[in-house]
Amino acid sequence: MPSFKKGSQDRVLPPCQGRAGEGLRPRDIFPMSPIKLASKPQKRLPKALFVVGPTASGKTDLALKIAERFHGEIVNADARQIYREIEIGTGRPSGVHKGLGKQRAYIHRGVPHYLMGFLPPSESYSAAEWRDGALNAIEGITKRKHLPIVVGGTGLYVASLVDNLIFPNVEPHPAFRKTYEAKSLDELVAMLLILDPGSREIVDLRNKRRVIRALEVATFTGKKFSELRAKGDPVVDALQIGIRWTPEELRERISRTVDNMFERGLVREVQEILKDGVNERSPALSAIGYRVVVDHLKGKMTLEDAVKQFKQLTWLYAKRQMTWFKKDQRIHWVTSDTEAIQLVGEWVMKNGT
Repeated sequence: MPSFKKGSQDRVLPPCQGRAGEGLRPRDIFPMSPIKLASKPQKRLPKALFVVGPTASGKTDLALKIAERFHGEIVNADARQIYREIEIGTGRPSGVHKGLGKQRAYIHRGVPHYLMGFLPPSESYSAAEWRDGALNAIEGITKRKHLPIVVGGTGLYVASLVDNLIFPNVEPHPAFRKTYEAKSLDELVAMLLILDPGSREIVDLRNKRRVIRALEVATFTGKKFSELRAKGDPVVDALQIGIRWTPEELRERISRTVDNMFERGLVREVQEILKDGVNERSPALSAIGYRVVVDHLKGKMTLEDAVKQFKQLTWLYAKRQMTWFKKDQRIHWVTSDTEAIQLVGEWVMKNGT
């Protein structure tokens, strides 16, 4: 048996004893720590800035200032600015398409924009499709070491990316949609709320297409639309900012914006779209105000009444947008461009891009 010297005396270690004289193994006296295997490093999420809020709140101008200051590129999150032929009535900034590496961008004031002005007016584009396109754009922007800036007021688009929403995989059923399109919005909403009361919290009940889609999913899955939508693992590291206005200020901004649209030739734009053979019930022309202009061109209302109705519809839409965004406590609301730029600067310095 091995011995250890202590000074001039030899000391023999006694045998390890346990209960009833049982021998103990060394690790019973000195428990071994579990071996920690090297874990695979987690992939760093791409950072993305979101500029959100209601229509006419100044999102586009603010996003451009941030892009110019922080080497940013913009991803459009407005469900109407994705269409090609409609520009004036959606507030889409003027620009040209240009190839940028493997991607195609819409260039305005030298800043690349993605998912903007690319879709034919007769085609639909789901939130899931938008999310996939946005992630592809963000990947390219990040590789160029630029700042992805997602800009828009379509709440479902923003949520699909920030929360990585998992959408029900239900194919469109044209016959079903055609049948339900003939019903009034009030009828459709009543049907949906009977089938799925929880959809009130996640479906824009003033958007006929979205109500029909919720009914379609519920009908062909036999499950509630609200229960089928889930959140996946995060896909972006997001900072959300929004521009805060008082209701009076926002309503005045909307009034000036609509007046400017008509001055720039909104009626002429709609005339040209219809002349090119675009159906008045196409997804693009379901944008707020466009059907009002169509009714004016049909002689159903005067131009003055069309302008008033356009303003009222836009105001109601802005209120719904604010209701949606106010639910998200992660949004940082600012009252000036200076405050927003300072906030973004601190975020960029702290986290990098």
